[in-house]
Amino acid sequence: MIKAQIPNTITLLNLISGSISIVFALEGNLTMAAWFIGIAAVFDFFDGFLARMLHVSSEIGKELDSLADVISFGLAPGMILYILLLNSVSCPEIVIAGRNIVPFIAFLIPALSAYRLARFNLDKRQTDSFIGLPTPANALMIASFPLILSQPTNLLGVNTDILANIINSPWFLIPFILVFSYLLIAELSLMSLKFKTFKWSDNKARYSFLLISVLLLILLFYTAIPLIILIYVLLSVVNR
Repeated sequence: MIKAQIPNTITLLNLISGSISIVFALEGNLTMAAWFIGIAAVFDFFDGFLARMLHVSSEIGKELDSLADVISFGLAPGMILYILLLNSVSCPEIVIAGRNIVPFIAFLIPALSAYRLARFNLDKRQTDSFIGLPTPANALMIASFPLILSQPTNLLGVNTDILANIINSPWFLIPFILVFSYLLIAELSLMSLKFKTFKWSDNKARYSFLLISVLLLILLFYTAIPLIILIYVLLSVVNR
């Protein structure tokens, strides 16, 4: 039935977007790599939305979604971190066969993203909430780094040079990779942004988060994205 394949087609567009992101990252165009992770996230939202709306949810759709997410929200952001570390002038060195292997630590992100997605498919607790940081949220956090580097200022007039220096530092990137790889598989309950009803009383935390996110994006542009992810984690903890 053609209707049943519509969400799967959207999922494949998610995977293709992630693959294009990897190509741009390999070519050194991290800004475009970041944008295609964002495009993949849009497709990732709509495949589930259409599956529920058309009443065509299926096991193959669930598995296909996870496979696409490993590429778009695991390998693609991992590649961005790898290139950032590779290009860092102060990256520590452990040389094996003439190559510095320290930037390879970035591939903890796709490895633990894959583990998280496999566990998600089997974990019956994750129907109304998430256990561990969702891979799209983690990927968008990482994708924000090249975008911040391309953004000189924001509506508040805040210069982003300090943030750029932090993002380009391996002494930030390496701990970041370790911490956020752990958060992917941590036994940490985080709220789902899926609405079962649109009542304020049932969705106070979700509406508050979305409102704060929109305001921050207007004021801070790309620099708001890491802050939004941190607020998401904090609100989830408080809400639970």
